[in-house]
Parts: sequence; structure tokens; C-alpha cells
Amino acid sequence: MIVVNTLLRHGTAFLWSHQLLSSHQGRKSNVLFSTRKSLPANVCSASHVASMEGWAIFDSYTEVSFGFETWHIELIIGLVILISSCRYMLLRIWPDFSESSKAANQQILGPLQPLDYVIVAFLPGISEELLFRGALLPLFGLNWKSALAIGAIFGGLHLGSGRRYSYAVWATFVGLAYGVATIISSNVVVAMISHSLNNLIGGLLWRLTSTPQEKNE
Repeated sequence: MIVVNTLLRHGTAFLWSHQLLSSHQGRKSNVLFSTRKSLPANVCSASHVASMEGWAIFDSYTEVSFGFETWHIELIIGLVILISSCRYMLLRIWPDFSESSKAANQQILGPLQPLDYVIVAFLPGISEELLFRGALLPLFGLNWKSALAIGAIFGGLHLGSGRRYSYAVWATFVGLAYGVATIISSNVVVAMISHSLNNLIGGLLWRLTSTPQEKNE
């Protein structure tokens, strides 16, 4: 009940922050960061308390760590190459996914300057991985079934704002990849860095390949 109450209490806050990110209004960025940061922490705290009280629940604090080892760099490079190359290929061969990505990028990235891309890439990259792979994945178990389930939730939350079901399918695949990487490394930093870098590459790729009219639509 501790875990359930925590998830119910903060689930609405996460959905609100996800929509708020799409607006990218600078005056709200501090509120956004605070909300996104607090939800993973509360989920982890709930799982820790429940585990200490004898519940048959994984303790998110002990299942994954923030420690970093040299071989994690190879895993990050592999994830970035895999996801960015797959994105590039799908943009060329899957029209619906291409249109969904274009619509989302125009809304989110259109008004921004190149330096802003770093903030937009790393803010969700860090906060979303803290929640999905750092808190929820350990809560349900570090196995491929849980990685797929959490990835599907992650994908479903990427619907809307011009993004269609093709984009949700893509986000589910990406979420699964980050989940598997977290399981392999027992570390959430790998997913955080990979996610952020892939966001940055995707944003820069859109900026370099879009016409001025598309950027300002």
C-alpha cells in the first residue's frame, strides 16, 4: 500500500511535468525540474521503506547504483550508435514516424537556439531515466519482462503533441534498450547519459536537415 499510494499521489505530477516540458517556457523550468526530480526520489523511498518493513518488493536504492566503471563507456557508445542509427533509418523509410518526429520537433525545438538543445536533451534524459529505469524498473524486477513493461509505459507517455502511435512504438523500443542496459550494468547512469546524448543527436539532426520554414512553423 505504501508503494501504491506513492505512485498514485505523484503520477499526476509526472504527467503534468511531461506536458510542461513540451511548452519549454523558461519561467516554468525550475518548477519542472523540481517536479521531475521529486517523483523518482519518492518512488525509491517508498520501495525502500516497504522493503525494510518486509514487503516482497525490490529496493530501488540497492538494485541499481550510480557507480561508473570504464566498460560502461563502451555500453553507452553502443547504445548511442544503435538508437541514433535506427532513428535515422526509420526517418527515411517510415513516413508516419517521420511525420510524428517532425511535428514534435517543430513544437519543442523550433523556437530554441542551438545551445538550448543541450538543456532540452539532458533535462528529460536524466529525469526520465531516474524515474523509469532508476525507480520503476528495480521496483518490478531487473529482468527483460519488466524492462519491456516499463518500456511500454514509457512509450505510451510519448503519445500526443503531434506524436502518433508510430512514435510510441519507437519510444517503447528505446525504453526497452535503456532497460536492458540498466540490467546489464546494474547502473542508471548509463541510461541517463545515453538517453541525453541520443536526444541531443536527434535534435541537432533535425536542425541540420530542416529548412528555415520548417523550423519556424
